This record gives sequence, structure tokens and C-alpha cells, in this order.
Amino acid sequence: MRPARALIDLEALRHNYRLAREVTGAKALAVVKADAYGHGAVRCAQALESEANGFAVACIEEALELRAAGITKPILLLEGFFEADELALIQEHDFWTVVHSSWQLEAIERASIAKPLTVWLKLDSGMHRVGLHPAEYRDAWQRLMASGKVAKIVLMSHFARADEPDCTASVEQVAVFEQARAGLTAEVSLRNSPAVLGWPQVPSDWVRPGIMLYGATPFEVAMPLAERLKPVMTLESKIISVRELPAGQPVGYGAKFVTERPTRVGVVAMGYADGYPRHAPTGTPVSIDGQPSRLIGRVSMDMLTVDLTGLPNAGLGSRVELWGNEVLASDVAACAGTIPYQIFCNLRRVPLIYV
Repeated sequence: MRPARALIDLEALRHNYRLAREVTGAKALAVVKADAYGHGAVRCAQALESEANGFAVACIEEALELRAAGITKPILLLEGFFEADELALIQEHDFWTVVHSSWQLEAIERASIAKPLTVWLKLDSGMHRVGLHPAEYRDAWQRLMASGKVAKIVLMSHFARADEPDCTASVEQVAVFEQARAGLTAEVSLRNSPAVLGWPQVPSDWVRPGIMLYGATPFEVAMPLAERLKPVMTLESKIISVRELPAGQPVGYGAKFVTERPTRVGVVAMGYADGYPRHAPTGTPVSIDGQPSRLIGRVSMDMLTVDLTGLPNAGLGSRVELWGNEVLASDVAACAGTIPYQIFCNLRRVPLIYV
């Protein structure tokens, strides 16, 4: 059996969720959209359900999967509903829904609602992706409350640059939010993972930890709280072939790496078809039998090559960690010019083993 696999540490997941609760004192929705960022939404939600205040997903398909698996805690649809007829399923399964557009508000007003909804009313405070304009916000709240079809409203917005601790954009967004919601009595949700870890002054009755749940930092700089996160996924495989090459020999497609000295090359059963980033360059860190080493040459679809020079005990069958506790996913992502969110979400073909 091919040795590539991803180990998912559910206790580390619980630790990271508890950290979000501890440092904010707020209620927390565990964000498990995109199959829990590639970690397996059902198993992650089951691991958290006994202590989570609820979950957040992108769309109703993801929410229905959790309900079918027996998850009973509240589930928020972060993009709300895409068609008005989804409101029937939202009521049937007791989902919470974001309202970020005027057409969604109008659909609720027109709908036959047997059980009042829980709505998270989203303001566009400066990200300019989705959300109601500040000038519309108070009127939208009043219309929802007057409709008789809403039991509770949580006021929310989303930061565009909270992962930049020295940037003033988040402070400016908070000011826009505070002005738009002045006089409205409701709970508030502003803080996502970077705001949980780096913006303690931002008000939030509810927080929405996402990437931090999975043990990866959203920051490009060191942050004390982020250092307390525990990686949840360990992506690993084994050496399946060894080559002894003299100086001056190319390795892999395109001869992008040429040995500068006699080099032991290990071939690892892992490639971009598994989700390892193809653009990870020579020098990207790996760990071999617990010892630091590096990627050399181009990543192939099913294999990649690593430097075994200086690791005399490494060879066929040696364990290779691509990311996890020994090699941080954020470091691999930075080398590849991407972010840990993407490399987690791109994972495929590799079996998930829960521990």
C-alpha cells in the first residue's frame, strides 16, 4: 500500500478550539467549511461537538452533511442561502443563516416561516466582498425584527487585513461597524482566527476560529498566541528509492536542480496529485526520520525528491514528514508562495487517519 497519509490529531484540534475560547472569553463557532480545511468535516465536528458552541460552514450542502452524521449543535451558513427555496431546509434542520444581501432579506420577508430564524446580519465594513452597505444596515435590522420571522439577530462583519498586525485597516473596519450598529441591541461577531490571536481589543460575543483550529498561524510574523497552537495534520510518507549521484547530475523534470557535490537523493511517495504544492522550490523543509532536510528538484505528480546527504542512517522506508509538528505547514506554504489554508484544502488522494 502506498505509504502517503495524513494523520489528524483530534486532541490537538480540541486544544486549539479551547485556546480560542480561553483567550477571548467568547462563544466560538468552529469553522469546518471546505471539509474542515481538508481535515474531514464530519470527524472534526464529532470531535468538537461536546464542547463547541456551534459550527460554521460555507453552504447548505456542507451543513446537511453534518446533520446527516448526527451533529445537533447550531450550524451557521456563512454565505447564507443561494436560492429562496433553501429556507425550507434551513427551518427543517434548524440552521442559522447569514444575511448579506438585500435579496436575502426580501426572501425572508416573503417566505412562509413556521419557526423563526436565527440570522447573522453581515455588514460590509470595508472588505467589499459581501455584506450590506453601512447605510442599509440599520434598516435591514429593523425590517428583520418587524417581519416576525426572525427570533434572533447576531451582528457580524469580516476583516480583510487582520493578519497584518501593524495595519490600521482592522481598526477602521471596527469604527465603520460601530457606527453602523449604534443603538442596535444584539450580540456581535467580528473576530476570525487572526483577530482572535492578534486583536484582543476587538469586541466579539461570538468568535469564528478557522485556520487556527487546525494549528496553523494566519500571520507571516511571530505572534505569541499563535505559538500555542498545535498542528492537527501531519502529512507523511516514506522513501521508496535512493540514488547516489556525483556532482553535476540533474534531478527531476526540467533539470531545475543539479548536484553540486556527491549527493544521496531520496524519492518520496508524495506529489502534487496528493496536494503537495508543485511550486515548492528546492530548499523547502522536510523532516526525515526526525532530522531536518530539504526538497530538491521539481515536485512531480506522484513523487518528489529530498536530500539524504548527511543523513547516513536514512534510506529505503525512512519516514518523511512533509508538514506537521516537525515541519510547520506555514513554512512550507511560504516557500511555495501560498498560504496554509490552500495547501490544507488542496489535500486529496491521501487517506486521513484519525488519532
